[in-house]
Amino acid sequence: MNENTGMTESTPVTAPNDKSSLEQWLQYCERLHDKTIDMGLSRVREVAQRMGLHFKCPVITVAGTNGKGSTCAMCESILSQAGYKTGIFTSPHLVHFEERLRIGGVAVDAKALIKGFVAVEAARTDTTGDEFEDISLSYFEFTTLAILQVMTEANLDVAILEVGLGGRLDAVNIIDADCAIITSIDLDHMEYLGNNREEIGFEKAGIMRTGAVAVVSDPAPPASVVNHAATIGTDLWLVGRDFRVEGDKLQWSWSGRDKRYAGLAYPALRGANQLLNAAGVLAALTAMRELLPIPTQEVRNGLAFVELPGRFQIIPGEPTLVLDVAHNPHAVATLALNLDAMGFSPCTHAVFGAMADKDIPQMLNRMNPLVDKWYFTDLPTARAAGAAQLLEFWQTTEGNRTDKQTQRHASCFEAPSQALQAALGQAQPTDRIVVFGSFFTVGGVLENGVPKLPAKHAKV
Repeated sequence: MNENTGMTESTPVTAPNDKSSLEQWLQYCERLHDKTIDMGLSRVREVAQRMGLHFKCPVITVAGTNGKGSTCAMCESILSQAGYKTGIFTSPHLVHFEERLRIGGVAVDAKALIKGFVAVEAARTDTTGDEFEDISLSYFEFTTLAILQVMTEANLDVAILEVGLGGRLDAVNIIDADCAIITSIDLDHMEYLGNNREEIGFEKAGIMRTGAVAVVSDPAPPASVVNHAATIGTDLWLVGRDFRVEGDKLQWSWSGRDKRYAGLAYPALRGANQLLNAAGVLAALTAMRELLPIPTQEVRNGLAFVELPGRFQIIPGEPTLVLDVAHNPHAVATLALNLDAMGFSPCTHAVFGAMADKDIPQMLNRMNPLVDKWYFTDLPTARAAGAAQLLEFWQTTEGNRTDKQTQRHASCFEAPSQALQAALGQAQPTDRIVVFGSFFTVGGVLENGVPKLPAKHAKV
């Protein structure tokens, strides 16, 4: 491959076709490019131009360290309640790839995705015999283009796009957003985005556009975000300046530019952080009200009925089971606060698997005071830290128990489902089990459906 152009110089792997399965296409995408993550827009933009990729509906793009998925889900829910046909692209998925695209609230059919893959392959390769060179795309770039292609053909009223990594150089950013939402900004993916919040903030601010709206729901945004908005002429909405929230234990209210919502029920998504996410959503939809008018009652209904698996999701039964995809120190700190707010549990069991490039010691440090028994698990990806490695991190974490006690209170497993079964075997009905650390961890316990939780005293 030419490192300067990203063009393929050798014969590529034989491509699937329109009769191939979705799994065959995904495997092909994994083998096509020499890097798992290859930041930059030149290659993906060139293929998009060949495809004639263009949205005819309003577009909302969402970036941030944490809270992107929840923000997208609340946007989708409110707009759907108002009768709009929504298309929402999020990543990664929990169990099935098709979860990455929902049209009208329903996960897309694999056959529709395959048509998108075929279109991308035709555009990235030289099918005309003219001057075009083949263009190599990473897994995320290829799949993103396929999903965007399906969305552009779905006659949507509004498209909601979640940024995969950063913002400025993410494949999603080839699409110009009518409204950009930036959620929390913290330290994650530092090898790609920068070593501090200012550098990371600048990368996320790259989704802003001149003359368009940008909403920032982080209460203390880096100066780089505010400065970039001013430099390019973005209409910036900041929490605490352009919109505000207040409330008590029963209800909350939102006020912004020439608009107010009072007596709102708290969002159906659990966790204190969801109020800031919801505030950003209301700011974005208020800013877009001429394009997408929404009655007040549909705002209330959308917040009340929103669902999103794996975000402080509490599974009914005994013991209590909490699923959370928190996968960096900032998200884990929020998870810990939400667990504290749940009230007392005699014993907390934690199923934990994580990517090797995360700040694992910091994540363990934040959860250690809350967890009595750890169940470390391998994950089905080469990027993950092994269960034994997680155990080693835990043993050296400040404040841990002695080696003898460590053996009694921590164990390793080959899969999240095995770790969960072990935790269920040890837990009493009044205990709680927390599954966190990665989408792979939560997805691993959901792969066969939502777990059933029979209490020990209910077994016969």
